[in-house]
Amino acid sequence: MLDKEYGMKNKVVFIAGPTAGGKSGLALWLAERANGTVINADSMQVYAELRVITARPAPEDEARAPHKLYGYRQAADPISAAEWAAHARAAISATIAEGRLPIVVGGTGLYFRTLIDGIAEVPPIPGAIRAEVRTLVETEAPPIPHEMLRREDPAMADRLNPGDRQRIARALEVKRATGRSLLDWQRDAHASGLAADPSLELIKTLLMPPRDEIYARADARFRAMIDDQGALAEVAALDRLGLDPGLPAMKALGVPELTRYLRGELDRDAAIVRAQTVTRRYAKRQYTWFRNQFSDWVQADAQFLKRLFAKIFPFINY
Repeated sequence: MLDKEYGMKNKVVFIAGPTAGGKSGLALWLAERANGTVINADSMQVYAELRVITARPAPEDEARAPHKLYGYRQAADPISAAEWAAHARAAISATIAEGRLPIVVGGTGLYFRTLIDGIAEVPPIPGAIRAEVRTLVETEAPPIPHEMLRREDPAMADRLNPGDRQRIARALEVKRATGRSLLDWQRDAHASGLAADPSLELIKTLLMPPRDEIYARADARFRAMIDDQGALAEVAALDRLGLDPGLPAMKALGVPELTRYLRGELDRDAAIVRAQTVTRRYAKRQYTWFRNQFSDWVQADAQFLKRLFAKIFPFINY
């Protein structure tokens, strides 16, 4: 049971960062010392068929501390960020009710944003309304659509520059389709995010080792997946399902390249090199995105974050 002296039942720890940065290991380290439950925030690790290729925690790691939202979805059944966030909120609530520390870990920035800040669940816009608004915005001089928005949704118009065609179009179509201002939908979204819950203290951290270290880890990890962990057999099993190649699970890092190898379209070495290259490029984009978009999060390497957690949770011996 968590020590109530430190108010830990209301704390939620977030560990985000680029792939191959060591997030799962850090989360497990904290979970073992702070009576924590690890909650997945990686959009590919939700799929049951993709344990190895997505570097999900190994069964022996899952046995060391409770893990939630890993491998609970079928690859044929894609999941939206809003749906995942609902599951994550439920998992966090259940974890707190159990007297444990929720530790949300992963590399999908949109998942964290949706969970913490909420998301506007605007109904689909009818095609006729969308076409009408887009034609208006694209053919008329900028002041005209903005003035129309001012008549229909003055609060939203006050927030937008007349030259911002894309946002003006979105605001107009939402107002006409739903009868509500996009501003109202955004307020609803904020209310659904964890940041709006005064009972929670959100500890937001980014695990950001040096880039060269991440690239080297990613290369070595992928090679180990192939040589020692059964990634080829896993991808072969996925391929035999005959799923739509456009599904998110079919685009997981390494899956397209290994599928091509298994089908005889690439040789083994070429498939590995291509997958490693794609992974490094993805890690680079993640690194830049997290650094810029999550600038208010604590950004550091694993050793610094362990010292930080030891200060936040004084009973941890670092």
